Amino acid sequence: MRGEEESGFEPATGDGPPVPGDARARAAAVRSALAGLVQIRRLVNSGRADPESVPAPWELHRPVRAVALALEAAGLPASAVGPSGGRTGKGYRVTAGPSPGTVRVEWLGPAGSGAAYEEESELPRCAEALRELGWTALLYRGPRGRRFLEVEPPAGRPDGR
Repeated sequence: MRGEEESGFEPATGDGPPVPGDARARAAAVRSALAGLVQIRRLVNSGRADPESVPAPWELHRPVRAVALALEAAGLPASAVGPSGGRTGKGYRVTAGPSPGTVRVEWLGPAGSGAAYEEESELPRCAEALRELGWTALLYRGPRGRRFLEVEPPAGRPDGR
Protein backbone atom coordinates (compact mmCIF):
# COMPACT_ATOMS: atom_id res chain seq x y z
CA MET A 1 0.00 0.00 0.00
CA ARG A 2 3.07 2.22 -0.08
CA GLY A 3 1.96 3.66 -3.45
CA GLU A 4 -1.29 5.04 -2.02
CA GLU A 5 0.56 6.59 0.92
CA GLU A 6 3.09 8.27 -1.37
CA SER A 7 0.39 9.59 -3.69
CA GLY A 8 -1.46 11.14 -0.76
CA PHE A 9 -4.37 8.69 -0.55
CA GLU A 10 -5.95 8.54 2.89
CA PRO A 11 -9.25 6.82 3.57
CA ALA A 12 -11.89 9.09 5.05
CA THR A 13 -12.18 8.61 8.82
CA GLY A 14 -14.99 11.13 9.34
CA ASP A 15 -12.79 13.50 11.35
CA GLY A 16 -11.38 15.47 8.44
CA PRO A 17 -12.74 17.88 5.88
CA PRO A 18 -15.11 16.60 3.21
CA VAL A 19 -13.20 14.44 0.75
CA PRO A 20 -12.05 16.87 -1.93
CA GLY A 21 -12.03 16.46 -5.66
CA ASP A 22 -13.76 14.48 -8.33
CA ALA A 23 -16.06 11.75 -6.94
CA ARG A 24 -15.15 9.35 -9.78
CA ALA A 25 -11.43 9.83 -9.21
CA ARG A 26 -11.92 9.27 -5.48
CA ALA A 27 -13.93 6.09 -6.10
CA ALA A 28 -11.15 4.82 -8.39
CA ALA A 29 -8.52 5.57 -5.71
CA VAL A 30 -10.58 3.72 -3.09
CA ARG A 31 -11.01 0.71 -5.42
CA SER A 32 -7.27 0.69 -6.09
CA ALA A 33 -6.45 0.87 -2.37
CA LEU A 34 -8.87 -1.96 -1.59
CA ALA A 35 -7.44 -4.08 -4.43
CA GLY A 36 -3.97 -3.50 -2.97
CA LEU A 37 -5.21 -4.53 0.46
CA VAL A 38 -6.77 -7.72 -0.91
CA GLN A 39 -3.50 -8.54 -2.71
CA ILE A 40 -1.57 -8.03 0.53
CA ARG A 41 -3.99 -10.40 2.26
CA ARG A 42 -3.48 -13.03 -0.46
CA LEU A 43 0.27 -12.84 -0.07
CA VAL A 44 0.62 -12.77 3.71
CA ASN A 45 -2.28 -15.10 4.53
CA SER A 46 -1.41 -17.68 1.86
CA GLY A 47 -1.45 -20.53 4.39
CA ARG A 48 -5.13 -19.98 5.17
CA ALA A 49 -8.06 -21.57 3.38
CA ASP A 50 -9.49 -18.13 2.48
CA PRO A 51 -6.61 -15.64 2.71
CA GLU A 52 -8.77 -12.67 1.68
CA SER A 53 -11.11 -13.15 4.64
CA VAL A 54 -8.56 -12.34 7.36
CA PRO A 55 -7.00 -8.95 8.09
CA ALA A 56 -3.31 -8.79 7.22
CA PRO A 57 -0.63 -7.66 9.68
CA TRP A 58 -0.57 -4.29 7.87
CA GLU A 59 -4.21 -3.78 8.89
CA LEU A 60 -3.58 -4.89 12.47
CA HIS A 61 -0.88 -2.21 12.82
CA ARG A 62 -3.12 0.50 11.30
CA PRO A 63 -6.64 -0.55 12.28
CA VAL A 64 -8.23 2.92 12.05
CA ARG A 65 -6.98 3.31 8.49
CA ALA A 66 -7.95 -0.26 7.52
CA VAL A 67 -11.47 0.04 8.93
CA ALA A 68 -11.96 3.46 7.32
CA LEU A 69 -10.88 2.01 3.96
CA ALA A 70 -13.32 -0.90 4.35
CA LEU A 71 -16.21 1.46 5.10
CA GLU A 72 -15.39 3.88 2.30
CA ALA A 73 -14.95 0.99 -0.16
CA ALA A 74 -18.41 -0.27 0.84
CA GLY A 75 -19.83 3.06 -0.36
CA LEU A 76 -20.77 4.34 3.10
CA PRO A 77 -20.47 8.09 3.61
CA ALA A 78 -17.95 9.52 6.05
CA SER A 79 -18.85 12.33 8.39
CA ALA A 80 -16.80 15.50 7.95
CA VAL A 81 -15.55 18.41 10.03
CA GLY A 82 -15.37 22.00 8.79
CA PRO A 83 -12.63 24.58 9.43
CA SER A 84 -14.38 25.77 12.61
CA GLY A 85 -14.32 22.24 14.04
CA GLY A 86 -18.05 21.62 13.69
CA ARG A 87 -19.51 18.61 11.87
CA THR A 88 -20.46 19.42 8.29
CA GLY A 89 -21.24 15.96 6.95
CA LYS A 90 -23.27 13.00 8.15
CA GLY A 91 -21.79 9.50 8.18
CA TYR A 92 -19.35 7.19 9.91
CA ARG A 93 -16.50 8.32 12.13
CA VAL A 94 -13.61 5.93 12.83
CA THR A 95 -11.35 6.42 15.86
CA ALA A 96 -9.00 4.28 17.93
CA GLY A 97 -10.87 2.07 20.37
CA PRO A 98 -10.40 1.70 24.11
CA SER A 99 -8.01 -1.26 23.77
CA PRO A 100 -4.94 -1.54 21.55
CA GLY A 101 -5.86 -2.84 18.11
CA THR A 102 -9.56 -1.98 18.46
CA VAL A 103 -11.50 0.66 16.59
CA ARG A 104 -14.67 2.58 17.43
CA VAL A 105 -17.16 3.46 14.69
CA GLU A 106 -19.89 6.03 15.33
CA TRP A 107 -22.56 7.58 13.09
CA LEU A 108 -22.33 11.36 13.42
CA GLY A 109 -23.52 14.51 11.70
CA PRO A 110 -24.17 18.20 12.24
CA ALA A 111 -26.70 19.23 14.87
CA GLY A 112 -30.20 18.68 13.57
CA SER A 113 -29.08 16.34 10.77
CA GLY A 114 -30.88 13.29 12.16
CA ALA A 115 -27.66 11.29 12.52
CA ALA A 116 -28.69 10.08 15.98
CA TYR A 117 -31.85 8.60 14.51
CA GLU A 118 -30.03 7.02 11.57
CA GLU A 119 -27.39 5.22 13.65
CA GLU A 120 -29.83 2.36 14.35
CA SER A 121 -29.98 1.51 10.64
CA GLU A 122 -26.56 2.72 9.48
CA LEU A 123 -24.27 1.12 12.07
CA PRO A 124 -25.49 -2.40 11.19
CA ARG A 125 -24.64 -1.59 7.55
CA CYS A 126 -21.14 -0.59 8.71
CA ALA A 127 -20.87 -3.81 10.74
CA GLU A 128 -21.86 -5.92 7.74
CA ALA A 129 -19.28 -4.24 5.49
CA LEU A 130 -16.59 -4.87 8.10
CA ARG A 131 -17.60 -8.49 8.67
CA GLU A 132 -17.38 -9.13 4.93
CA LEU A 133 -13.70 -8.19 5.19
CA GLY A 134 -13.07 -10.40 8.22
CA TRP A 135 -13.39 -7.92 11.08
CA THR A 136 -15.41 -8.59 14.23
CA ALA A 137 -17.87 -5.71 14.77
CA LEU A 138 -19.99 -5.56 17.92
CA LEU A 139 -22.81 -3.04 18.42
CA TYR A 140 -23.01 -1.28 21.80
CA ARG A 141 -25.13 1.44 23.37
CA GLY A 142 -23.08 4.09 25.14
CA PRO A 143 -23.77 7.17 27.22
CA ARG A 144 -27.01 9.01 26.43
CA GLY A 145 -28.17 5.91 24.53
CA ARG A 146 -25.96 6.56 21.48
CA ARG A 147 -24.94 3.45 19.60
CA PHE A 148 -21.44 2.63 18.36
CA LEU A 149 -19.46 -0.30 16.99
CA GLU A 150 -16.36 -1.73 18.57
CA VAL A 151 -14.28 -3.37 15.86
CA GLU A 152 -11.43 -5.83 16.35
CA PRO A 153 -9.62 -8.51 14.38
CA PRO A 154 -11.17 -11.97 14.57
CA ALA A 155 -9.99 -14.50 17.14
CA GLY A 156 -7.01 -16.50 15.92
CA ARG A 157 -5.70 -13.60 13.85
CA PRO A 158 -2.38 -13.85 12.02
CA ASP A 159 -0.34 -12.02 14.69
CA GLY A 160 -0.95 -14.92 17.08
CA ARG A 161 -3.04 -13.07 19.66
